[in-house]
Amino acid sequence: MDRSHDTARRWFAEDLRVAAPILRNEAVVEAFARVPRELFCGLGPWRVHPRRRLGAPYTTPTADPTALYHDVLVAIDEERDLNNGQPSLWAYIFDQLDLAPGQSVLQIGAGTGYYTAILTEIAGPKSRVEAIELDDYLARRAQENLRPWPQANVTAGNGVDCDTTPAADIIIAFAGTTHPAAAWINRLSPGGRMMIPLTTADGWGFLLRLEKTDAGFEAASLGACGFFHCDGARRSAEEMRLQEALTSLNGKEIPIRALHLGKPTADAQEVWFEGDDYWLSNEPLVIR
Repeated sequence: MDRSHDTARRWFAEDLRVAAPILRNEAVVEAFARVPRELFCGLGPWRVHPRRRLGAPYTTPTADPTALYHDVLVAIDEERDLNNGQPSLWAYIFDQLDLAPGQSVLQIGAGTGYYTAILTEIAGPKSRVEAIELDDYLARRAQENLRPWPQANVTAGNGVDCDTTPAADIIIAFAGTTHPAAAWINRLSPGGRMMIPLTTADGWGFLLRLEKTDAGFEAASLGACGFFHCDGARRSAEEMRLQEALTSLNGKEIPIRALHLGKPTADAQEVWFEGDDYWLSNEPLVIR
């Protein structure tokens, strides 16, 4: 074990504590300090996108893994514009989901498995992390990369079609949607939390956090985001309506408090966004 790499990972994790920021769950910091990112990024030198110039990648001078321990995107398949993801974004999301030891996770979109490993480290040795990856090649790479984490399981397939997957305490979509897939709603355990990027046709939108309570689904925005489209979880009409709803805010915060399934009543005044089979309310849930 190269101690310089251990030191670099610790510095990286502590930097993410501030950059993300990570304020709620110390296990997120420790997970980033333990998981070797180079296992999931292929052989170096690597093509990386600096944080201040996304879309302007450069090649690292050497194949020293310490180059990966910065808040940068790392190209996985440059021709398809696939990358390893922004560490500070995912650190922030994982922190906001309050993942506890032993909880189960369903990850939609595993890539090469780096964030699957991070999630597994956060949840601990008694957890179960199920990841579904649409791309067969990436799924095979993730399966191989995740051998040191037997609690993690990666299958190739469309994560929207996961009706046979066990229920999960945490569900995270790693691609942009216009609605929560019915299978995700059905798979979320009572008290569980879900994060999905709701995005428009151009791939930009916001992170939607849901929590399943006895009264329904509490909802909140975790901020702006940009993602690749999630195959099977997009509807063109919802893309247009979401764009209209976001534009109407004129830069103000997204005022959502709850998600409701079905259609709102004709006289409902609290509707911020109406999807085909769900709607987002700017009022909290009513506990009956």
